[in-house]
Amino acid sequence: MRKGNLHIGTSGWSYKHWKGLFYPDKMKPTDWLLFYAQTFGVTEINTSFYSLPKPAAVDGWLNKTPAHFLFCPKMSRYLTHMKHLHDPEVPLQRFFDVFDRMQSKMGPVLLQLPPSLRFNPAICENLFSLLKKQYHQYDFALEVRHESWLQQESISLMKHYHIAFVVAQSGKGFPYAEYSTAKHMYIRFHGPEGLYNSAYTGKQLQYFAAHIKEWRNSGHNVWAFFNNDISGYAIENARQLLTLLQ
Repeated sequence: MRKGNLHIGTSGWSYKHWKGLFYPDKMKPTDWLLFYAQTFGVTEINTSFYSLPKPAAVDGWLNKTPAHFLFCPKMSRYLTHMKHLHDPEVPLQRFFDVFDRMQSKMGPVLLQLPPSLRFNPAICENLFSLLKKQYHQYDFALEVRHESWLQQESISLMKHYHIAFVVAQSGKGFPYAEYSTAKHMYIRFHGPEGLYNSAYTGKQLQYFAAHIKEWRNSGHNVWAFFNNDISGYAIENARQLLTLLQ
């Protein structure tokens, strides 16, 4: 869904196990994105985390989707998991050399951190200031997976540089908090019990629907993605949340 300041979708669209659950059995994988875009107005791009796509692939995604459709690409793990946010200049340049062509159809760029990466104020300040100076035309969202990032100094830095703190719901999987650090709010649903393999109840979705309404009323742009892709839970839960917010 893309309606004003509300954007709801799933964390990617290219899942073989969605064939027969969401995609028609005889549909070619090259047609999945166009089919997906008939239901949702936004998606995350997970593949860019593992390897940067070819520019031709990005052009194909842009051409296959309606003008209003938006993408939220995930930053390469080379920066987040291998470099641990050190020396971000080259990884960022490589990423945006590919994704600059998507700027007009791009939502926030997601940076997903590994569970072992602790908060380091100097490293963060260096990265955030670089993003503000050279990539100010983009929005960014940071998904942390170590408790040290929940301290006030970390949250204050995100607020100062307008980096969204990702509200990551995963049961006991990842640290959970509901900080508002930028005009854009970014929520990821990983599964309330088994990671990627459990569905949200109506009561759980009603809780988030109420919060999303409050954030929108406060002037936030809200981005929400379901990453519980196994068994097609993400599709069903995204549809349910859409219904609650319509």
